Amino acid sequence: MRPLTDPELLDELEPTVAANLDRHLAMVQEWMPHEWVPWSRGRDFTGDDGLAWAPGQSRLSEAARAAFVVNLLTEDNLPSYHHELMARYGGDSAWKAWVHRWTAEEARHAMSIRDYLLVSRAVDPAALERDRMAAMETGWNAEGRDMLRSLVYVALQELATRVAHQNTGRAANDPVADRLLTRIALDENLHMVFYRDLVAAALALAPDQTMRAIAAEVMGFKMPGAGVPGFLRRSVQIADAGIYDVRLHRDEVLSPLMRHWQALTLPVTTDAAKQAQSTLARHLDRLEQMAKRYEERRAARVRG
Repeated sequence: MRPLTDPELLDELEPTVAANLDRHLAMVQEWMPHEWVPWSRGRDFTGDDGLAWAPGQSRLSEAARAAFVVNLLTEDNLPSYHHELMARYGGDSAWKAWVHRWTAEEARHAMSIRDYLLVSRAVDPAALERDRMAAMETGWNAEGRDMLRSLVYVALQELATRVAHQNTGRAANDPVADRLLTRIALDENLHMVFYRDLVAAALALAPDQTMRAIAAEVMGFKMPGAGVPGFLRRSVQIADAGIYDVRLHRDEVLSPLMRHWQALTLPVTTDAAKQAQSTLARHLDRLEQMAKRYEERRAARVRG
């Protein structure tokens, strides 16, 4: 059987998109960003009654600040994500309706996180704005991914983002931050479910073709925030604090999705698809060994 083209996949998956959108709208809960931000903590940064920002004003640990900034700068690139999704799935269809809905919900995340960080004086506002400008001027693109690889990528990314938000909230040691990021994580989970089930539908439609897409994206996965300023340094801090590390990536992102898709056991017919399954299994084994080594090194550093 020949591989399906992107236009053919768009048409074939349209009913699933429409059904998933209806389900999403029935499940998603409305929430108002202004009700989740501690405005009473706010104060002017400039002017006669203002107080310039200083590091001692932050209640967050260094790792929690790093995670907050990476999470926010990732959300800030929403215009790039919207453009990439519309370029692949746009048109007068359920696809278009979903992309617009997803964009509206994601925009709420960025505004809420920024408001929290500014009113709580958790980060340097000038540095944050400069990093925002740099991240958005760099933008983000889907690096030549076809439609199936794009669907797999966003399923992985949405689940990874949910995990990162949840753990950042816990690391903040601030009930307001934990509450806000838990609320955002609920949205991210629904987004993940939408894309996860689209990939499942694609597997039913074109199992060999989709299996190759899954393997390619799992092997080369990078969070969209990997391009933000200072990502490498911040990612080390985030991993050391257990907010997002290789163990979490393997056990809480890849493994649940691989099980849901039955990626390692689904019957496939072509040699390329069988090789993709073998590659996935080996990759998960390598990540397990990497996670164990990292955990041993981290424990040794803690012991001093």
